[in-house]
Amino acid sequence: MMKSERLFPTILIILDVCAAAGYIPPGDWRKVLYWLAAALITTCVTY
Repeated sequence: MMKSERLFPTILIILDVCAAAGYIPPGDWRKVLYWLAAALITTCVTY
């Protein structure tokens, strides 16, 4: 089971990746990179 202090950051990481995926169809690669970087930074800080 996941620790409760990691629940919110994990949800945030999932939402960041979903936001990045939403910008792939229009081809806005800067925003895709931005959201993936946000997910990566949150992952590094959390885990």
